[in-house]
Amino acid sequence: MFGSHSAPQGTLTVTVIEARNLHKEDLAGHNDPYVELWLDEEYKQRTSTIKDTENPVFNETFTFNIAEGSSDHKIHFKVIDKDTVGTDKIGEGKLEISEVFKGQPIDTWSKLPAKLGLSSHGEVHFSVQFSPA
Repeated sequence: MFGSHSAPQGTLTVTVIEARNLHKEDLAGHNDPYVELWLDEEYKQRTSTIKDTENPVFNETFTFNIAEGSSDHKIHFKVIDKDTVGTDKIGEGKLEISEVFKGQPIDTWSKLPAKLGLSSHGEVHFSVQFSPA
C-alpha cells in the first residue's frame, strides 16, 4: 500500500464521543469542558462547551482533509474548562492514527496524563475513520 511515513489523499473523520473522569479545575462547582483538536496548529477545531460536568458527552464529528504524502499521523487534542473569565487546561494528549490510513477504523479512549505522568486527568473517547479520495 504505502509506507508508514505517508498517507494517501482523503478525508479523516474524527468523532469526539465523550470524556470521563475529568480533573476538576474549579474549586467550587464543575467543569464546563470542551475539546480542541488538530493535526496541524494552523487548523484547530473544537467541540461545543458542555456545562457543569466531569463526564461530558459531545458526539461531535470533525473532518480533516489529508493531502497525499501527509506525515500527520497524530491527532493532538486539549481538553479545556471554560470559565467566566478565561480558561483552564484540564489536560492534553496525542492520538496515534497511522492505522486508520491502512483501513482500520479507530475507536479508543485516550488518556490525559497529569504532569510527570503519575496520574490521569481523565480520558477522551474518539472514533476515527479515513476515506481515501
